[in-house]
Amino acid sequence: MPSRRPGLLADFKAFINKGNVVDLAVAVVIGGAFSQVVNAVVSLVMTTLLEPVLKAAQVESISAWPAGAVLVALINFLVIAFVVFLIVRAIEAAKRKEAAKAEAEAAPDTQAQLASAVTRLADALDRRGL
Repeated sequence: MPSRRPGLLADFKAFINKGNVVDLAVAVVIGGAFSQVVNAVVSLVMTTLLEPVLKAAQVESISAWPAGAVLVALINFLVIAFVVFLIVRAIEAAKRKEAAKAEAEAAPDTQAQLASAVTRLADALDRRGL
């Protein structure tokens, strides 16, 4: 009796059930939503900081320059990278604070342990009559 190969549907089901595919899908969806936030921040920075400078220099738009599109893309990249850096830094600080709090709660009180050990030793010596 010939062995039956898994069909296309079974292969697809196995592919979809892999954890990496689901994680990637979640990351793409969250990345899409996060990109709107980052674009809003970039737009705010560009309009708040860069437009007054350009108007003072009597420049209509950077994109009108010969390499303007590259310069705009570079500025956008730097602003996006900085915003992501600030977010990651805040998340890491919160994690460090939480870990320090958990460590402080879990750390044994060495003074209390030492006092308890001395008391037990003294009791043991008294019981033996030493």
